[in-house]
Amino acid sequence: MTQRSIIHINEELCNGCGVCISPCAEGALELVDGKAKVIRDELCDGAGFCLGVCPVGALTLEVRDSALFSEKAVEEMKIKVAGHYIPQQCNFCHNTEDDAYLLPIKHKGKALWACTRCLPKLIHQ
Repeated sequence: MTQRSIIHINEELCNGCGVCISPCAEGALELVDGKAKVIRDELCDGAGFCLGVCPVGALTLEVRDSALFSEKAVEEMKIKVAGHYIPQQCNFCHNTEDDAYLLPIKHKGKALWACTRCLPKLIHQ
């Protein structure tokens, strides 16, 4: 165990929408009993891509005692869930993550995905 940044989910605020699940490339988040949960600390790299998409602000980054991030654990998780993966797509041009880099954004109060091609247009609207 070591002190490090890791995702914290306020269960009282979490509405169980699941929007935070897909931005977590490491597979650290899952819905359990209708709430988002960090299923294993060693899967959370603390990058925070899930933070910006939560429509109710239930996710924060906190420093606490936690297992170290493990790339090996992430690879094992990816192999385990490989058959269940659904690629994300840009909500504006519909490019998939295989075609372009996607970023989680909030636009007009909604949590969405934007590819790097569409993002500049959204910024300069």
